[in-house]
Amino acid sequence: MSRAKNICVLGGTGFVGQQVVEALAKQGHRIKVISRHRERHRDLLVLPTVKIVSADIHDPPVLKEQFIGQDAVVNLVGILNEAGKRTFQKIHVELARKVGEACVMNQVPRLLQMSALKADVNGPSKYLRSKGEAEKYLHNLHDVAVTSFQPSVIFGPYDDFFNRFAKLLRIPPRLAPFPLACANAKFAPVYVEDVALAFARALDNQHTFGQRYPLCGPNVYTLLELVKYTAEVSGIKKPIMPLGSGLSRLQATIMGMLPGKPFTMDNYLSTTVDSVCEEGFPELFAINPKALEAVVPHYLGQQSIRQRYSVLRRAARRG
Repeated sequence: MSRAKNICVLGGTGFVGQQVVEALAKQGHRIKVISRHRERHRDLLVLPTVKIVSADIHDPPVLKEQFIGQDAVVNLVGILNEAGKRTFQKIHVELARKVGEACVMNQVPRLLQMSALKADVNGPSKYLRSKGEAEKYLHNLHDVAVTSFQPSVIFGPYDDFFNRFAKLLRIPPRLAPFPLACANAKFAPVYVEDVALAFARALDNQHTFGQRYPLCGPNVYTLLELVKYTAEVSGIKKPIMPLGSGLSRLQATIMGMLPGKPFTMDNYLSTTVDSVCEEGFPELFAINPKALEAVVPHYLGQQSIRQRYSVLRRAARRG
């Protein structure tokens, strides 16, 4: 095993971030997680080599100071929808530039970047274009070994995919059809722990330097199949009504104006390209990706009282 490294993680308190931090900590690395709300994430401190620092990652001088003495940086920061000043340009593109500049200035030799499957500067949505632009900039850095990960939709406890659809399906009236936009869009859901392990195993692997890795689970599903599965596992009996392209766009327009933006026009545009991989999970990570059927029922359909309490407790900390 290689020597323990000093690693600074951005976005380390989120759904994916906590798993990545844990995977890196298990390798003995010293992890510094930057968060603007340190007190909300003290549960990470049970890991002996992890510390949380309160700082504004969007402030370049602050970011450069935090990168001093680091052997690697992991950038997991991302959003699915824009809200106010939290635009794709600011969160994905401008932050990537600040991270890259701070790495170069402090001679940080290694950077792991969370991207998205089908990220492309010429992609159909602002989300995919911004992820593609961030990738392009970072992979052109000199003296920094960059690896990007491009996952399909990520699932696991506290995910924002199956849990969100389970909540939407429970909205009354119970027997009213659930209108589903983009029902034929395809996804290859990948388990959060498999994604986190790929990050950890890539850190010291020189074969991953400069590479981009699409990450998918073992099976491909349409959105309709995934929502029907969510209803089945959750014990929800509700008819699901697939919408055509025109009604899907209309739903995106309307829902994009609602609080929380459950579905936006940019989300719709992202689904026009299938979120699936051309090949299986990258072999060099030696990971046999878990199927969603082996995981989802344990947190979606059969939550214990303790698990439900944990969900509420996490929600309270975010509030």
